[in-house]
Amino acid sequence: MRKLFFVLILAMASAIVAKAQQPETVQVTFELYAPTLPDSSTFFIVGNEPQLGNWNPAKVAMQNTGRHTWQLKLKFPANTQLEYKYTLGSWDREGTDAKGFPLSNFRATIASDTTIANTIEHWLEKKMRPFKGGITGNVNYHKNLKAKGLQDRDVIVWLPDGYEADKSKKYPVLYMHDGQNIIDPATSSFGTDWQLDETADSLISANALEPVIIVGIYNTSDRSDEYIPGQKGTAYMDFVVNTVKPFVDKQYRTKPGRKYTAIGGSSAGGIMAFMLAWEYPDVFSKAICMSPAFKIQHIDYVDDVLNYTGKKKKIYFYIDNGGVALEEKLQPGIDEMLQALKAKGYKEHKDFVWVKAPQAEHNEAAWARRMPGALKLIFPAKRSNK
Repeated sequence: MRKLFFVLILAMASAIVAKAQQPETVQVTFELYAPTLPDSSTFFIVGNEPQLGNWNPAKVAMQNTGRHTWQLKLKFPANTQLEYKYTLGSWDREGTDAKGFPLSNFRATIASDTTIANTIEHWLEKKMRPFKGGITGNVNYHKNLKAKGLQDRDVIVWLPDGYEADKSKKYPVLYMHDGQNIIDPATSSFGTDWQLDETADSLISANALEPVIIVGIYNTSDRSDEYIPGQKGTAYMDFVVNTVKPFVDKQYRTKPGRKYTAIGGSSAGGIMAFMLAWEYPDVFSKAICMSPAFKIQHIDYVDDVLNYTGKKKKIYFYIDNGGVALEEKLQPGIDEMLQALKAKGYKEHKDFVWVKAPQAEHNEAAWARRMPGALKLIFPAKRSNK
């Protein structure tokens, strides 16, 4: 008996020592070899963590170490899953393959101090940006809308076929974040747009979607702060509700009521779509939340829903997520939000729908593939106009 007790004590001590020896943070040395560019070039690393600039392409600069090599040392919590790219200061100058198409995200899971070496030989020039197809339908661009406390930004408006033919007809409206990425491949930040124009046009022609106006609100370099809870997030919501929507309702033949107004986005744009519907249910009745960052790192909107004590809001949510890399990190927060909605009386398939795409990555192409299903749920054809 005494021997067994001694063995147990040793096992417990070994576990404690092993845990103590496991590093809480690890150092990663990024090395970029760019043989086609001079050592005077300035490179930036951009990725999914604050240390990587939260996808700001001109925030985290690297140091040249000679011979076409740039280096940067950063610390992360152990076992952090990284996704990152390299740029020359903007998404118009990111690394590409030999054909000029933007490279996929580099990925790594960091368990201990390590050096990661990447080589990029080709870099995107905006005038050479490759893209397939163009814009289907008619779009209007509105430049530099003013926002209190925020950067000015552009807005793109897509009009369904027949808009000009019948001057008496009015349309529901879908507002989308990251507007430069949803319709126009020439402005898409990552070389691929959501193809919302082609998707909506096809669904309307097939009588699977009510004819709808789509408004894309461009993001800015402050995207990571504007799309989440906080001072800039609050200012952005005010801008959408009190500047963008009144402007669109004045300029176009919209159905301005909440029943005919929806909001959508992905990732941080997904949580912002949820927030706008949740905090302005008198304006929006529906929200498309693709791969939403409900609760991750310093972001948490689950508690806001759990702490709500008022009447049940009349909102319908489309919520989805993939299953690869960053999508895995978002899933726990999504699971918590789904449970929070249920705890507040929201019923799946009635008040919200949840879609899982296990093989999908965190990018525009994946969101484009799921958009037809979302659109048909948000604005199904042959809706009542009462």
